[in-house]
Amino acid sequence: MIYEVELKFPLSGNVAADDILSRLIACGAIPGPSVEQRDLYFAHPSRDFAQTDEAFRLRQIGEQNVVTYKGPVIDKQTKMRRELELPLPDGQATIDGYSELLQLLGFRPVRDVRKTRVPFHLVFEGRELEIALDDVATLGLFVEIETLADDSTREPARDAILNFARTLGLANPERRSYLCLLLEQDREAEIPSPKSQ
Repeated sequence: MIYEVELKFPLSGNVAADDILSRLIACGAIPGPSVEQRDLYFAHPSRDFAQTDEAFRLRQIGEQNVVTYKGPVIDKQTKMRRELELPLPDGQATIDGYSELLQLLGFRPVRDVRKTRVPFHLVFEGRELEIALDDVATLGLFVEIETLADDSTREPARDAILNFARTLGLANPERRSYLCLLLEQDREAEIPSPKSQ
């Protein structure tokens, strides 16, 4: 089984994006091109993903498309979970068609998450890491550190993520997903203020 192992950190206050960029370059991280990502999340027709801690989405990366299933988190220090990601044909028509197909099968669109991502790649403690600087629409800037592991390398993967976060001077990870943060933001926006009543 393949597991995604990740942690993300909001950038604000004491940690600025320029500082993180400098630290990444100093560590030898290789930057990739900036990409626009749109994730459209779906609710299952007969089970509550919020209760089972799963996620199912269609992702657009420019013209490229993928479908992703994420299983429940299985680690208390990082977000380690089973991930299955499969490529789809390119183009908007593919996303529209798959979205329609899923809805016909009873899946319900929940929300989209839009972000600009600048990826960096680095080998750290013998593990290939992807470090992303994410500018998430309405949420702000985050750093996400990610690697992949199998059953025999889950613990070293977790340790590498935690150690690299310390190397960057990052603390207080945000364990909620971007989707969860945006849904909470949406709910807060719907609550009328005392002055408006």
